Amino acid sequence: MAQYRRCATSPLTARGALKHCLFCTLVLFSGLLPSAETGLYSQSDQIVLLNPDNVESVLFNSSAALVVEFYASWCGHCVAFSPVWKNLAMDTKEWKPAVDLVAIDCAAEENRKTCVHFGIRGYPTVKFFHAYSEKDSTGASFPVHTQDVSHLRRQMISMIEKHKEHWPPACPPLEAASKAEIDSLLESSGVELLALVFETASSYVGREVILDLLQFDNITVRRVLNTEDELVSKMAVTDFPSCYLYQGGNFSRLNVPFEARTFYSYALQRLPRVVRTSRPKPVALDLIRNVTEHPWREFNRTNVYMSDLESALHFSLRVELASHATINKGALTALKRYVSVLAKYFPGRPVVRNLLQTANAWLNGLQDSELQYNSFLEVLNNATEDAVLPHGERWVGCQGSQPHFRKYPCSMWTLFHALTVAANSASDSRPQEVLQAMRIYVKKFFGCHECASHFEGMAQESMNQVKTQSEAVLWLWSRHNRVNNRLAGDLSEDPNFPKIQWPPPELCPKCHGIDNGEHSWQEPEVLSFLMDYYSYSKILDNYLQDVRPQEAGRAQGTEDRAAQAGHDTRGRMEAKEGDEPTSEVEEDKEVLVVGEQEPGGREGEEAAALELPPSQEKEWERRPSIVGLRPREPQEDIVDLDSFVSRLYQAKDLRSSRRKRALRGHRPAPEVALLPVEPDDLPGEQRRLQKRGLTGRYAELEGEGRQGARRPWISVLALGFSRLDVSLCALLYVLSSLCLLAMYRCSKGRGRLYRAKLALP
Repeated sequence: MAQYRRCATSPLTARGALKHCLFCTLVLFSGLLPSAETGLYSQSDQIVLLNPDNVESVLFNSSAALVVEFYASWCGHCVAFSPVWKNLAMDTKEWKPAVDLVAIDCAAEENRKTCVHFGIRGYPTVKFFHAYSEKDSTGASFPVHTQDVSHLRRQMISMIEKHKEHWPPACPPLEAASKAEIDSLLESSGVELLALVFETASSYVGREVILDLLQFDNITVRRVLNTEDELVSKMAVTDFPSCYLYQGGNFSRLNVPFEARTFYSYALQRLPRVVRTSRPKPVALDLIRNVTEHPWREFNRTNVYMSDLESALHFSLRVELASHATINKGALTALKRYVSVLAKYFPGRPVVRNLLQTANAWLNGLQDSELQYNSFLEVLNNATEDAVLPHGERWVGCQGSQPHFRKYPCSMWTLFHALTVAANSASDSRPQEVLQAMRIYVKKFFGCHECASHFEGMAQESMNQVKTQSEAVLWLWSRHNRVNNRLAGDLSEDPNFPKIQWPPPELCPKCHGIDNGEHSWQEPEVLSFLMDYYSYSKILDNYLQDVRPQEAGRAQGTEDRAAQAGHDTRGRMEAKEGDEPTSEVEEDKEVLVVGEQEPGGREGEEAAALELPPSQEKEWERRPSIVGLRPREPQEDIVDLDSFVSRLYQAKDLRSSRRKRALRGHRPAPEVALLPVEPDDLPGEQRRLQKRGLTGRYAELEGEGRQGARRPWISVLALGFSRLDVSLCALLYVLSSLCLLAMYRCSKGRGRLYRAKLALP
């Protein structure tokens, strides 16, 4: 039984033992360590926590082998060993059906009898319990003279292989396979994919990969030794270790950056047909488009989308905060710090940043110690031409295959990463400014309380040790990967977007390396990748919402009332959206976008010439030229051609005068085009002109590049015709020609028959 005997009899040097004992004494009185009630571990560490109520059900008659640490929360050795135990638990998370890690705090009053029963006299003491252990079992010795995770992991495998009576039923065979066994597997119909790891007898890579794939279906992994000459020569294996994959009737070498356990496991787990046990298979992309609540938006998984960042802002500021009718004291401070870093570092559009800066200035000017959320919401919704926060959510890179997957949590992580990267690029930022603002916001406002508790635990552990902005970027990245590890295989994991250690090798090959045969992160390369990936210049603006004030105002009524009630609502803008970006929506409509100028300008002059006020522009912007027009009301068939010609020549005079001014050096007048008008929108006199199809409307283009603005495809007699108009005319022409041809052939046939009858005697 390996153990440290109360610091004094530790297998360390006398000097080291003295240092640890002094540390134990200091922290015992200073309270720097967690209390006995909380211990050194939590459920989020992938470790089973023992107590008197569950000790028998966990340790005895278990279908999995168990490695149990008996520790005391006041012991310095235990505190130093706890990160190693946590890392080992996370590193072997996929092995849980076969072997699991357990811990019990012997310093807790309720656990002392249990520790005495198992003969624990020093801390930490680690014992190994075989599967289906009897109640009188006290476990086998598990030496922990090292803090090397790889060594402890291999020691776990050696202990599993010592099972003599009851092998863990979930654990596949770990011994080397022979050629006969491989041939038998290939002949059976139950093997879809077969991976063979070729290695030496002293290597543990094959057994580790077998256990890493323990929770995945549709794949079988076996290890083959280099002494299996027939298989080695048949497959021309030259490197040990190396991995070969059988699929489609052939073996091919698995393409990985490095020949190591982590890269084999990652590549095999990401194969298309490989899925977690008892988890649904990934949904096909075509099916996602048909079954999801909102239309599926095509996106590139290797990019960040501004639409996700703005959706995160909307949800956090308008929905999540709405559940706090009154924000006071610490919560108000949290809100101020959160909005402050948003206003300072949010890498968004100028209009959105202006709104955030306005909200930040308003919050800083508050004199009261509490805030009514409705007042803050009014500031957010006080949209102007230069300051707007879009309404509703429009997830792109954070959309999930089902309505309950990803979305807001994904976008918040993305937002946090973007803020730390932007702060790292700024010259006047403080190392922990963004991290602490995130921490206090999550603690006070984040809706998932368990998630907030886990984040706070990580923050208490090491956030205060961050000294530079680069360390802040890497701290958030490493903690995000820790969360991914904890949630991998959880019910909240989207099967189409599995939780992986990010960035993967295919996205950043230089971020990964090998150290003594083990995977290692190349942090300088990771930092460089993060700075590039989340930089403002790399964020895509596809699918962004229109932030014009009239559009923002149109969307806020019902949505804000629902947000105040704490419900997740969607704006009217999103309810009308399709699969295409906002910038491309107008492409399907053959209509010119009218410039938004004051009535007193040149556009107002031309509008006055035709008695069409510029206030009708909003109704014109999204109407096609022919399709969708309302039926005309019955009117008198009277047309005042004189009045129409008079107004038409007034408009021509305006254009000719502009050309003359342009020749004298003035700014050239914008081009004008005639557009059809709805009959109901015209004055009475203009309606009569519409009857003859002569009425039009002059609308100025603000420029060649105006979004959504398009010229008429063809113009005849100053009347604009779209491609749809011409297509309909061509179709009608072809149909009429066919009808005439059919009538001609019919009449010709009847004439021949008539002449034939007359010719008969």
